Amino acid sequence: MNKLPKKFPEYLILYKTFANQIKLLEKRRECVKKWELKEINAKIENYQSELIKIRRMFPDKFFEEIN
Repeated sequence: MNKLPKKFPEYLILYKTFANQIKLLEKRRECVKKWELKEINAKIENYQSELIKIRRMFPDKFFEEIN
């Protein structure tokens, strides 16, 4: 089991913020034009990669327990 990172609260806040941004962008993606869709998809991919980085810092199944 991994230990919690030193800046545990900050990473937890970042994780929740990124997850919320992904949800908002996914809703917005439904009603935009094609040229905006690429930009939104790129942002979603960036947020998802950041979420993966943060998950790796925490113990396994840590974020499953929070949700």
